Amino acid sequence: MHITLLGTGDSTGTPKIGCSCPQCRYAISRGMQRLRTSVLIEKGDHHILIESTPDLRQQLLSCGSPRIDAVIWTHGHYDHFMGFGEFYRVQDMPEVYGGPGVIAYCGSIFQFLNFPAHSKKAFQPFYAGGLEITFLPVNHPPAETYGMLIQDGDTRIGITSDTNACIPAESLSCLEDLNLLILDALVPPGYHIPKHMNYQDALELAHRLRAEDFRCVHMSHHMPFELASTGRDGERFSFPD
Repeated sequence: MHITLLGTGDSTGTPKIGCSCPQCRYAISRGMQRLRTSVLIEKGDHHILIESTPDLRQQLLSCGSPRIDAVIWTHGHYDHFMGFGEFYRVQDMPEVYGGPGVIAYCGSIFQFLNFPAHSKKAFQPFYAGGLEITFLPVNHPPAETYGMLIQDGDTRIGITSDTNACIPAESLSCLEDLNLLILDALVPPGYHIPKHMNYQDALELAHRLRAEDFRCVHMSHHMPFELASTGRDGERFSFPD
């Protein structure tokens, strides 16, 4: 199994349009960017995309234009699902998985497209592309939002999606002892955004869950690029089958 971080930025990406802050200047001067957060999982010949961001076309071209078999939506915010229309006239529509409210809302936006949608309840594992996936409620008010546990044999991958640090205990118990944790870290320490974790929150959660390795994603343009354990667009992880 291979996992690629297609994007690691927040809803505006970095550099942010029209911004001249130190991080945006740093990114521009080095030709760097953080596209909107999305993850590609490869298992054999299957490709699963977590989030269909507004940067979808660019993200898929950057990793060799794979055919996507399934898409997972964690919640109905613009930066997490609005790129789904990029599949139109490019390939057969992939299957889509999400929580009940997520499928209902996002599906209504793309009702002009004919695609198979699967509504899945929290804590009830399902299979996609040979992987066992379990949706886990997180805390991103007021949006119905799910993180997830992805299992492939003994390999355990956790993704928090957008959330603050007050994740339900039952969800946290499913995210212990992971091989890789991908988690929300919107802003540096000292910033407090009610819907999201800051960098210090993310570090503390990764330590609490005893993650073997972890990467912070969904980072705003306030986040310095040199912080430890921050994800980079295009970063790839491999695990034995």
